[in-house]
Amino acid sequence: MPSPARQPPNAALSRLRAVALAGAVIGGTGSAVLMIRAGQRTPRFLLVMFIVWLLAPFAVLLWANAVSPRWTSATRIVLYGVTVVASLASLAIYGELVDIRPPGAANAFPWVIVPPATMLLALTIPLAASIARRRGVERAD
Repeated sequence: MPSPARQPPNAALSRLRAVALAGAVIGGTGSAVLMIRAGQRTPRFLLVMFIVWLLAPFAVLLWANAVSPRWTSATRIVLYGVTVVASLASLAIYGELVDIRPPGAANAFPWVIVPPATMLLALTIPLAASIARRRGVERAD
C-alpha cells in the first residue's frame, strides 16, 4: 500500500470527494438545525421556506459532486474545496462564530444573504467546467 504522501491521484481525489460529500451533508443538516433553533418563534410556513432557502446551495453542491467525475481533476479539486469551505463557513456564520452582519442590519441578515452567495459560488464551478469542456480542455487524469 502506498504511503499517504505518495498516494495514487485517484485515491487522494476519492478521499477528498468523500470529505466534501460529508461536509455538504453535515453543513446542510447543521444549517437546518441552527435555523430551527434561531426561528423558534417564527411561523412554521416561513420557517420551512427558510430551511428550503438554506438547503438549496447544499443541494447544488451535492449535485455538482455527483456529476463531477466527468470533470478534470483540477476542477474537481476546486469543487471539493469549495464544498468544504462553504459548509464550514455556513455553520460558523449561522452558529454566530463569525458575524457578517453590518451595523444596524436585521438579525435575519446572515440567513438571507449566505444562501445566494453560496449558490453563486456553487454554480460558478459547474459553469466553468462546462465552458472548459466546450472549449476542448483535455482531462488531466
